[in-house]
Amino acid sequence: MWPRSESAAALDSHPEYTNILVESGVVRVEEHDYQRGNSEFGLRVFKLRDPSGAYEVYTSRLQPGMVPGHIKPISAMNSHNTLILVGNLLLETSEGASDEDLRALVDIARSKANNTPLPPIREYLPKEDLLNATQRYSLGPVGLRSALEPLTSLVFRSRSTPDTEREKYLAIVNRIGFGSGAEAMLAEYRSGRDGALMLLIDYPTPQLAELHLRHLDDALRDVAKGYEAKIERKGSLLSVVLGSSSAAYAEKLRSAVNYETQVTWNEPSQTATDPPWALVLYRIFVGTGVFMVMAVAFGVAFGGFRIFIKKLLPGKVFDRPEQMEVLQLGLSGHKIDTRDLY
Repeated sequence: MWPRSESAAALDSHPEYTNILVESGVVRVEEHDYQRGNSEFGLRVFKLRDPSGAYEVYTSRLQPGMVPGHIKPISAMNSHNTLILVGNLLLETSEGASDEDLRALVDIARSKANNTPLPPIREYLPKEDLLNATQRYSLGPVGLRSALEPLTSLVFRSRSTPDTEREKYLAIVNRIGFGSGAEAMLAEYRSGRDGALMLLIDYPTPQLAELHLRHLDDALRDVAKGYEAKIERKGSLLSVVLGSSSAAYAEKLRSAVNYETQVTWNEPSQTATDPPWALVLYRIFVGTGVFMVMAVAFGVAFGGFRIFIKKLLPGKVFDRPEQMEVLQLGLSGHKIDTRDLY
């Protein structure tokens, strides 16, 4: 059980994950102790701005030896603690919590969480040879560098590679372009004596992916072998294998990337059909008849109004003599006076 602490708005009390929390968009961190019957356990709740930030924190808290949990929707566990991701909330419990307790916590969290979809890049990683609990999702350079440091040590543990070489690998973090909206996914793969790191980088547009591919390619050529420096682009996704034990294994991982672009339409749809021709003709005649009736009605109304005004105010409003002009042929030699017309 963890010691009770105040709501961790002041993140300095947790220096081991402060920087990643800030990058992920932490809103609040709380710790509480719970007792139910004879069981006691500690609960730590991370609230992030959105599920993507929560997923970054979730992967950063994964520990070697953790296995996928059976608590839905996403969880991982070992003998000491359990991680459960529910929308933008991450639940971390110490040992002592039963499955019943965990499910009750998930039900409560689900009613308060933002349950928008998780980042799709997590599904692009190859499933074969993937080592559990090595997946790391990053929204920025802090999370990716933190993920690369221990994993590069694992990849290079059987080599006499100096620390300066590993630092060169870490330097590619600055070339990714997180400021352009990139997000990254990293994982370790093992198959017998073969091993490698797979790094996926997803950009908002294919144009940005192509631009940053050139920057990454230049950076990798300084530190990687030829087959490791090869970066592949599929749409807006870049994939690169780091520290591979062989060219064949690097190619196997690259070809196994599960990336498919999909366009979905979730707006209501309607089927356009032409009405029967008889209905079209009927509507034409009805519309024309209505228009004609309205024209006659307005004509009669205006004519009646004009006659009424001329009777009430002769020569005052309509047909005033000074405004009338009469064309005369002059055959009788007598000039017509317009006042005689009234």
